Amino acid sequence: MNQITDAQVQAFQTYLINEERSSVTVSKYLHDVTYFLRWMGERFLCKDAVLSYKEMLQKTYAVSSANSMLAALNQFFRFCNRPELCVKQFKVQRAVFCPTERELSKEEYRRLITAAERKKNERLSLVIQTICGTGIRVSELSQITAEAVKRGRATVSCKGKTRTVFIVSALQKRLLCYARAQRISSGAIFVTKQGNPMNRCNIWKEMKCLCSLAQVSPQKVFPHNLRHLFARTFYRMERDIAKLADILGHSSINTTRIYIIATGREHQRRMENMHLIL
Repeated sequence: MNQITDAQVQAFQTYLINEERSSVTVSKYLHDVTYFLRWMGERFLCKDAVLSYKEMLQKTYAVSSANSMLAALNQFFRFCNRPELCVKQFKVQRAVFCPTERELSKEEYRRLITAAERKKNERLSLVIQTICGTGIRVSELSQITAEAVKRGRATVSCKGKTRTVFIVSALQKRLLCYARAQRISSGAIFVTKQGNPMNRCNIWKEMKCLCSLAQVSPQKVFPHNLRHLFARTFYRMERDIAKLADILGHSSINTTRIYIIATGREHQRRMENMHLIL
């Protein structure tokens, strides 16, 4: 068999769902496989064709994006019992600092909250503070329920793992007031006008609308950056990467390291403080 069938793609989707992958992961993997199939067209499916696809990805996408697309494709090939088609991902040297233009500072975080409140968008203000104040993933926000807020902690499940997320008292008080005002007595705290839990797309769009008023670069304003700010702030206080990994729900400390690398400015300052140039 030298071509991929629709039945195989559908079976792969079922496999991912049965493996309890998140809906976001399932959607991404299917998107990446479909993208490869469109690129293939009438080409003969062989290792050389996959290597040509890999070369195209290198020229078109950032390395991290290309690697994630190859990871999805490799898993699909293994599922189809075609491991000979798998290709190696691009090697990436671990970053020792993050670009300053991408790091959200505490001051910028405060300006985003102020901008949301000036726009009279209390819901968005509290969404931003909830993600940043707990370190949860945006996909986990729906698990911050009225019941969890009353208890002061939420039980969050993601990627097959369950953990307890604490809600600090100041945030708890604000969320309780918000829930009462919105007449939310059970279920997700943050919902749309239709009553559905807010999703990544809703929040991303609303946050981007704050950039101009808050005078914060749009490059820095997206939900996951709030989780990074939580991680950096916690690590600077505690210096305990293992504990931080548990709080964030990471299986590997290597993942957590990505969240706590210093900015380029900090990295340069530390090098200056070494005083090795006479």
